[in-house]
Amino acid sequence: MNEDRFNMAVRKFLKEVGVTSQREIERIVREGAGEGRSLRLRMTLTSEDAPALKHVVETTIDLH
Repeated sequence: MNEDRFNMAVRKFLKEVGVTSQREIERIVREGAGEGRSLRLRMTLTSEDAPALKHVVETTIDLH
């Protein structure tokens, strides 16, 4: 495994996840889905090729 190539691929994936996730969160808030005072979010990372991988990140974003 080429360490540099691996790191670049992971960073590219994480950048895509971050950018597209931010766009989706902004869209849903603009459309009024976040009518409450906060928006609870959960991101789950899994892989069909590595069943042991299940990483969950949860947060709440204040909308006011």
